[in-house]
Amino acid sequence: MLKWWQETVFYEIYMPSFKDGNGDGIGDFKGLLAKVPYLAELGVGGVWLTPFYPSPKVDNGYDVSDYYAVDPDYGTMADLEAFVAEAHRYGIRVIADMVVNHVSTEHAWFKEARRSRDDAKRDWFVWKDVPNNWESFFGGSAWEWDAVTEQYYYHSFAKEQVDLNWANPDVEREIWKVFDFWLDKGLDGFRLDVINNLTLTRDFLDNPVVDGEQQHLYDKDQSGMTAKMAEIGERIRARGDYFTVGEISSDNLTEIERYAGPGGLDVTFNFNFGSVANRDGIVAEFARMQQVYADGRMPTLFFGSHDMSRSWNRLADEREDVAQLLAMLMLTAHGVPFVYFGEEIGMVDFVPESMNEMRDVQGFYAYELALEDGKSECEALAIAQGKTRDKARSLMTWPEGFSDKAQAWIGEVTPDFARGQRMFAFYKTLISLRKTIDFCKPGYRDFEVDGELLTYVRGEYLVCLNFGAAREMENKWGNVTLVLANKDLVVNVDKIELPAFGAVIFKM
Repeated sequence: MLKWWQETVFYEIYMPSFKDGNGDGIGDFKGLLAKVPYLAELGVGGVWLTPFYPSPKVDNGYDVSDYYAVDPDYGTMADLEAFVAEAHRYGIRVIADMVVNHVSTEHAWFKEARRSRDDAKRDWFVWKDVPNNWESFFGGSAWEWDAVTEQYYYHSFAKEQVDLNWANPDVEREIWKVFDFWLDKGLDGFRLDVINNLTLTRDFLDNPVVDGEQQHLYDKDQSGMTAKMAEIGERIRARGDYFTVGEISSDNLTEIERYAGPGGLDVTFNFNFGSVANRDGIVAEFARMQQVYADGRMPTLFFGSHDMSRSWNRLADEREDVAQLLAMLMLTAHGVPFVYFGEEIGMVDFVPESMNEMRDVQGFYAYELALEDGKSECEALAIAQGKTRDKARSLMTWPEGFSDKAQAWIGEVTPDFARGQRMFAFYKTLISLRKTIDFCKPGYRDFEVDGELLTYVRGEYLVCLNFGAAREMENKWGNVTLVLANKDLVVNVDKIELPAFGAVIFKM
């Protein structure tokens, strides 16, 4: 029997950008509540909320300063509870980002820890008199000097995001309380942020450097991580029918896959597939995923998130037919799909034209490092524009508008409502098909890769996805009935003529 999340299409909501309900220019729970019918019409069965906890927002909420509250920008605890209840009334589950690798330097735990070297919370974090060579994933040293206690603290991301010491059992016990608190509030599970970066080691070996570039070897996937993922997954599943998805900072598919399944988290994100820079290799990577996940575990399927350029620009070349081709792959293949907000209406990248328009700490880091390297302000801005994650974080383009745009926390892209209506209808049809038993069952029949052509059978449905030029293929399936296509095509008992970037579903 399938679990609920194996039959669910998830929809990622970037909290400050989705819908403003009180007119202050920031998305919030009142706005979310008003858009539950929209989510239900689209047909998604689950939503993933990015962090909504109190935060200084150095990293837009991924620097949590209080695990047990709602940031006033997003409303109140009552507003959250009202949204969760309404989502459940429509049959939509709600999972939330949980950031347990690090906390904000404004968190009470760290404020206590930095009061003195003898403080009871001191060992909740990682301190060194002499740091090793580890670099932050945002750039620069991963160690920051604390003048009060005259030691360095470890931060794998921004210096305002201090890593928790998971080698201390007190930290783990407190995080279990955090999980329990939010499950008691009605959440249906968690997306666990950079969960394989947890600090478990006491060794702190230097990372190797190859051709001047540090290899993140010892600061992630540390010894004991597989057991820790199993412990987290089992602890949450023991509470009930809940779902866990892990963000794994790795490009090794075998590493990514080993953290998922009965002995780990339910699923993990494969960024080799979802966040590729262009379409080259998508078919080959997808085929490789089928081999790695042949043991029955479920991969994740996505082409967008808050950490990457929008798939419309990055993968679809701003073409509607290609965007629909990608959607058909994501929503008919075996796995757990995650639609990023705005993908269903063909939203485009937002590119800040100046540093004043930039909001992402990763962009700021890139800008500052470029200036330190002797680049001009113009060159540094170009580098920051390439690195910033603001591209996918612009305001959702609702027909009625987002809110008072003059106060909006970030810029807006120009909408194309006609395209949005067509894309929405295509996604809606695909998601409806996804709910049939044929597309929920695991595995494939007649799975084939022929260059840039991908075909597979799921139950009574044949899916043909052409990532290349127009081509003719043998119709070895006989009489088939067209269900959905992104373009006109020719079909007879002998052959199927697929146009370039053609995507089609037949019923056999």
